[in-house]
Amino acid sequence: MNIQLNDLSETRKSLVVTLDQSEVAAEHQAVVAQFAREARLPGFRPGKAPAAMVAKRFTKEIAEELQQKVFAKAYKAGCEEKKLEVITVTNVEEATVSPDAPATVTITVDIRPEFALPDYIGLPTEIQSTDVTDAEIDQVIEGLRAERADFKQADRPAQKADYVKLSYEGKVDGQAIAEIAPDRQIYGKVPQTWEEVEGENEGVIPGLGKQLAGLKTGDKKDVTITFPADFAPVPALAGKTAIYSIEVLEIRERVLPALDEAFLKSIQAESIDALKTNVRGRLQQQKEMQNRAGQRNQVTDALASKVEIALPEALVESEAQNILARFMDENMRRGVKQEQFEKDKTQLVQGARKSAAQRVKVQLILGKIVEKEGIKLENSDIDAFIYREAMRTQQAPDKIVKELTKNRDALRNIQQSIVFDKAVDFLVSKATVTTVSAKS
Repeated sequence: MNIQLNDLSETRKSLVVTLDQSEVAAEHQAVVAQFAREARLPGFRPGKAPAAMVAKRFTKEIAEELQQKVFAKAYKAGCEEKKLEVITVTNVEEATVSPDAPATVTITVDIRPEFALPDYIGLPTEIQSTDVTDAEIDQVIEGLRAERADFKQADRPAQKADYVKLSYEGKVDGQAIAEIAPDRQIYGKVPQTWEEVEGENEGVIPGLGKQLAGLKTGDKKDVTITFPADFAPVPALAGKTAIYSIEVLEIRERVLPALDEAFLKSIQAESIDALKTNVRGRLQQQKEMQNRAGQRNQVTDALASKVEIALPEALVESEAQNILARFMDENMRRGVKQEQFEKDKTQLVQGARKSAAQRVKVQLILGKIVEKEGIKLENSDIDAFIYREAMRTQQAPDKIVKELTKNRDALRNIQQSIVFDKAVDFLVSKATVTTVSAKS
């Protein structure tokens, strides 16, 4: 057997393996013998048919099996001799295999790059204080009151936090938006809808709520709306200035419930003090979770900045495709059209590849840390994942286990993800921590 290794890049190699005729013949003989043991031919007991007859009867099947055997032998021998840690096989060029001739197999592989681990103990992280202020507690309680607010008709000009019932019709350069975007009538002409006056969250028409204060029931007004340059819901309106003719149909004032026994009962709180204690605990827990998430990002960013790695192209490409698929799925569920993706294809692909390269780099570093620190996957880790997934998807745990048993690739990806998460947790546990004041 002759084995050659050609460098295509730092992480991509071409492995050329040639088996001589005697090796191919030996593999062929073994395959025929295997078929002979299992073949059922008329007039012969199982396993007793002559090898020559079996070879003639199963010529095609034996040739296919021989091809696989030769490839497997070449791949295994090549990787062992050249000490390759293969991540993935990207291409295989197989010549026609015959027991009467040598066989050459050319295998293109991406290998795990070699690099020195940077210092990863004591990585600097910053967290914010988890102390909860009275003002933060009051804000949460006000939010609970707002969720249970009553809306009473108001016979006065609209003011902040009111809800206005109105009709509108929009035009761009004199053309009705209903004609520009016939499949998205909500942006063109609506006989009635509700809009919060100067609300924190944008309504359907960006900026419309900010132009309603001071209007009274029955008022009519033309307002100018400029759509963002990246307005995804209706690309035809992106960056355009529209004139909307609106008519106020009704004004309703938000009336918050009193902090009384009825309100406390509605939110299952025994008293104001008990409510504040509960809110304080939840806010503190949220801050701790935010700090933890922040530390996880900080240690992985710090690791990535400490080392340069030649990244395996196949890994980057696979990760980029996953990122793009998730992005498109999320946005299509939000109503973004396929045409918009095509328009932004170059930018989206570039962004996905950049994110993918960073993720792959971090994963390679974490993989080495996992190995060095002996971080293991425990049965309890899988059990915890199945429980969380069952809660998230509202499926029975047994169903999830059954699906993972069928999909070995998905199971391996989950196992790898869990181990990487444990590695990041390990880094956070060994990080240095500085508490900083909250940003205003």
